[in-house]
Amino acid sequence: MRILTIVLAMLLGQATMASADGSYHFGFKKSVNGQPPSIDEEGFKGLLKQRGAIFTGDPAVKELYLTFDNGYEQGYTGKILDVLKEKQVPAIFFVTGHYIKTEPELLKRMAQEGHLIGNHSWSHPDMSQISAERIQKELNQVKTEVSALTGQKEMRYLRAPRGIFSGQSLAVSQGLGYTNVFWSVAYRDWEPKHQKGWEYAYKNVMAQLHPGAVILLHSVSKDNTEALARIIDDAKSKGYQFKSLDEMQSRTP
Repeated sequence: MRILTIVLAMLLGQATMASADGSYHFGFKKSVNGQPPSIDEEGFKGLLKQRGAIFTGDPAVKELYLTFDNGYEQGYTGKILDVLKEKQVPAIFFVTGHYIKTEPELLKRMAQEGHLIGNHSWSHPDMSQISAERIQKELNQVKTEVSALTGQKEMRYLRAPRGIFSGQSLAVSQGLGYTNVFWSVAYRDWEPKHQKGWEYAYKNVMAQLHPGAVILLHSVSKDNTEALARIIDDAKSKGYQFKSLDEMQSRTP
């Protein structure tokens, strides 16, 4: 363990830490009127760049990337998949161990319909507060179980639970072949008991759209589900194209 800690310290270099324990909670300055969002003042831009993380795609190209966090199921993912199929839009679903165990058929459908399945960790821990060995176990278990269910052999994308990360978590996951995927469009959508109607979801997402946007939506949201078709249609009418993360040619930071 001591040797591993020393090696990680060498890998991490002199990154400035946001708190005494070296953890960061992802945040950003939102896009307004289609202008690029920013992480210039958050204190972790250099670290994300060093570790090849994704915040946005090419800010000069009108492409959008739909990403969903699936920690558990509220009965909406099937409807979301219906909309994506109808609109011929790709997405990535970041799943936990709980989701894999409880919703195997939905996992199979995601893969069968051409969507990517990403890693959201097995037990949704704070990745900045667990050991390198635990990080590896969390990620490997998700990858193994998804592969057994769906036949998806590769798993290249990771979203840290609650957007909490550290230099160590980025380094360890990068060493396992993962690209950490953050986001540049988001709103408070993850509380099933505090939904405010599809128009609220629609307005929050559309107000933040910008070229190269990585859109974070939680699949437990009734509002997101009901707004999704309108978001897709109206984004397309503004000249945007929806792409898979595998098609992202240029990324920031």
